[in-house]
Amino acid sequence: MRNQPTKFSWIVLLFALVVGLFSGSVVTVSAQLSCANPPLDVSSLTRVWDKTDFCQSQAGVFDDIISGGVPRDGIPPIDNPTFESMADAATWLQPQSPVIAFALNGTARAYPLAILTRHEIVNDVVSGVPVAVTFCPLCNSAVVFERAVDGQVLRFGVSGLLRNSDLIMWDDVTQSWWQQFTGEGIVGSYTGTQLNLLPSQVVGFGAFVEQYPHGEVLSRNGRTYATNPYVGYDSSAQPFLFRGELDERLFATERVLGALIGGEAVAYPFPMLAEAIVINDTISGRAVVAFWQPGATSALDQSSIDASRDVGMAALYRRELDGQTLTFSADAAGAIRDDQTGSTWNVFGTAVEGTLSGSQLRQELAFPHFWFAWAAFRPETTVYGDVDS
Repeated sequence: MRNQPTKFSWIVLLFALVVGLFSGSVVTVSAQLSCANPPLDVSSLTRVWDKTDFCQSQAGVFDDIISGGVPRDGIPPIDNPTFESMADAATWLQPQSPVIAFALNGTARAYPLAILTRHEIVNDVVSGVPVAVTFCPLCNSAVVFERAVDGQVLRFGVSGLLRNSDLIMWDDVTQSWWQQFTGEGIVGSYTGTQLNLLPSQVVGFGAFVEQYPHGEVLSRNGRTYATNPYVGYDSSAQPFLFRGELDERLFATERVLGALIGGEAVAYPFPMLAEAIVINDTISGRAVVAFWQPGATSALDQSSIDASRDVGMAALYRRELDGQTLTFSADAAGAIRDDQTGSTWNVFGTAVEGTLSGSQLRQELAFPHFWFAWAAFRPETTVYGDVDS
């Protein structure tokens, strides 16, 4: 007997019809299913997702997926990015303009959030490594992944589907669905596969220029960006298209620096980071430090991103350096120094003055997110400083 349609299948049916209208044609090839009875009626899905194996999926995932209201790649990813010099980028970016800073094997690139809010995914190759630079505006989640899986380079697109308000990506080889927040395959042949996450930061353009004077910046290619299509979103008490239960320990769209280390999830609220500037901590037995620095505006506040409020930038690092565990503090002027040598450090974990000048702390995989999304995907998380967590 055919499975009865779930709430999700009716939503997806409408979504599939919308995609058919936008694409101007309907794909009729049947999906390659690995079972006789998939967990839902996929007859409407296979008109668009003709390669997706719907027999493979995370348990219960279809109950949480909804349409975001756009067709597949209706939000177009950037597949062949071009880059411009710092000088050219400075003609339209301000020092406070938020960018995703990513450096690998001597190549440093900045991806302005003004562009990423409109495209969400950049399929790039950095120092010979295929990567996906991603940003989900609804969750304020900026994450970079490797695009190679089992020797196969994938191109990622925007599925038009959401889970916990977060972007679900899809790949062009198997049409599997991937959760942007975690990098996990959740539907299709790659279900259970984990993409390799790479360290990155959201910083102000001025901080990027200072750290990487020979870096490159994603080009506008003649288009006009810098306006925010999500005006006022980062002060919303009810996140858009979120159907889960809000964790009331923090305001829904409060920014947190979220880290998962040794299976232990910790959230550092940005207001607490801004007050402390430095937080020395231990997670799963690992000595870490969180740095915060002003100088980056919100991409999800005012219509003009550059005129929006300064939310700062934060990152998490290991405190161990050359066999010694350092502790850090901020002086009255906000400068970050280690207590052992008095050397000065910046938000990139680089010692810029003093005995340890030129030293580099190892960055942890910790990323800025809205609290509601971090709590939805990591409900067991501890909130730093919350004794009840």
